[in-house]
Amino acid sequence: MGMTITEKLLADHSGRERVVPGEIVNATLDLIICHEVTTPPAVAMLKKLGIHKVFDPSKILVTPDHFVPNKDIRSAELAKQLREWREEQGIERYYEVGNHGICHALAPEQGHVLPGQTIVCGDSHTTTMGALGTFATGIGSTDLAAALATGELWFKVPETMRIDLEGSLPFGVYSKDIILSIISKIGVDGARYMAMEYGGSGLPSLSMEARFTITNMAIEAGGKSGIMPADQVAQEYVKARTSDAFRIFESDADAHYASRHRIQVSALEPMVALPSLPSNGRFISELSPVKMDQVYIGSCTNGRIEDLRIAASILAGNKVAAGTRAIVVPATTEVWKLALKEGLLEIFADAGCVVSTATCGACLGGHMGVLGPGETCLSTTNRNFIGRMGSTKSLVYLASPATAAATAIAGVIADPRDYLPSSGHPVLAPTGTDDYLWGV
Repeated sequence: MGMTITEKLLADHSGRERVVPGEIVNATLDLIICHEVTTPPAVAMLKKLGIHKVFDPSKILVTPDHFVPNKDIRSAELAKQLREWREEQGIERYYEVGNHGICHALAPEQGHVLPGQTIVCGDSHTTTMGALGTFATGIGSTDLAAALATGELWFKVPETMRIDLEGSLPFGVYSKDIILSIISKIGVDGARYMAMEYGGSGLPSLSMEARFTITNMAIEAGGKSGIMPADQVAQEYVKARTSDAFRIFESDADAHYASRHRIQVSALEPMVALPSLPSNGRFISELSPVKMDQVYIGSCTNGRIEDLRIAASILAGNKVAAGTRAIVVPATTEVWKLALKEGLLEIFADAGCVVSTATCGACLGGHMGVLGPGETCLSTTNRNFIGRMGSTKSLVYLASPATAAATAIAGVIADPRDYLPSSGHPVLAPTGTDDYLWGV
């Protein structure tokens, strides 16, 4: 019997010819990503054990991203510890404030993620990078300490769930709607400790930015990882950013899957996940126009340039509704700069939005849009658990950037198809940039 992409990757990185689900392997790591929240505790553990050097500084990427700029004394302390540790270790792949970004968006954007890699980070949405054919997964600070010291980590080989996307996206429907639909079908534990592998006739038509949104939310279904084959679209994305060589792993035709699912993408509508689980997805046609105090467009799920272009194309010439505030947070500094160059920031400002520097921000209840008691928010983030974006008495709805922009204008949950240009999926034409480089 053949192997899946994930099984081949873990076999290759653990020196084995083959592995099967349930086996424990010790795999070498190609990239470790560090941010200011989970890295300082890992470093403290190493120092307590008398370990003062990382295994290989060239395989580590560091950026502050959760509380940028520092929101209080504690976050300033964490950023300072991260900065001093990076200098002490001689880690060159470092992105300081002003050249920073949410790590899951920054690493692939800057050419650090290659097909065939094993990647870990002390953050659950590391699964994002599986869209480039990698085994990428989140870990805790204890495992992060072990990874930094040895360059290896143990894994139980996950079973693989195969999800085939069929057809093309209808008018007003986006990749966020695809993943919300999947999670609504299988539940928040439907892929528990599984690799969620994607394929099907609908995959080639999705841009890399759209694909990152889908693999980003694997953890919201309980997945260990999300992964897609490194097809031509993925390879061109990587080659536009780096000349480093890479290897491609593909699932065998006779690979075993724990389960298989077929999603008719062409039959989808815009989706909204109701409070307080990502699995509470409903078609927008099924919902009443719930009033929103806040709309949040950003995060590692939907803060890329394609997302901002879509939101801006709806907001252009419109105003945010009275009684609703709209916050836009680009995922990286480069996205912010490109949005500035293309005039998107002016569109957001003219519509009455506030635009932040790149940060995780309010996604985890950090800053730049924390909710108070009794407030409602429609967000393009990945989680709407109770208290996720602030008060435990607030309510969070999840949706695509298009639905978020339409909702900001209406002040209530609104169907983006009522606000979109009739020509189809809007992506504002970039000015003087490489279209493909930025995932159009």
